[in-house]
Amino acid sequence: MIWFDQASKRLEAECKADMGRHGNIMKNAVKAALLDFCRQDDEFAQAVVQGGTFKACMEAVAKNVGSGISDLEAYKRAVSFYFPGAGICMTMKIDLCDSVNDAPHPDGPGIVLDLSDYMT
Repeated sequence: MIWFDQASKRLEAECKADMGRHGNIMKNAVKAALLDFCRQDDEFAQAVVQGGTFKACMEAVAKNVGSGISDLEAYKRAVSFYFPGAGICMTMKIDLCDSVNDAPHPDGPGIVLDLSDYMT
């Protein structure tokens, strides 16, 4: 947890800087994802603490984005900046009964989609 605390402080402080046009749009979402990844893995948190600046990370994320980039691709680029060779997995599920009540669906957790299957 020591690495997470240091990574959190570093990302929070460095996120205040100007990141350029694309970077400023994405920086808060990318920072939130990186913090979540740091909570999940202490070795990744250490890489964030000892790695390049968040501004340099955002420059790598924003490189050649053109008119847009998916959130998943942005997070993948950010993770690769701090930990080359690392990847991410994203799972979303839909619960069609959630709007009716808070009780769990009797047939299981709903539909699970792995969005990485749709990335090129």
